[in-house]
Amino acid sequence: MSRWPAAAFVALALLLPVVAAGAPDFAALSLQRYDAPKPAPAFTLPDLDGKKVQLADHKGKVVLLFYWATW
Repeated sequence: MSRWPAAAFVALALLLPVVAAGAPDFAALSLQRYDAPKPAPAFTLPDLDGKKVQLADHKGKVVLLFYWATW
């Protein structure tokens, strides 16, 4: 005897409460709206040799800024 009908019945029994519950209450989840990223402002920083580097020089490329500080 095939076990598929029994497995289908168990799956249906497990999914039925989820379907019957309806849509989730998003207001109760306190979700925040996603704002699309904004372009970085134009800036200039010195490189390790003291040469001035502008962000605009790297337009269209991935730029990783590493900030290091001692507090």
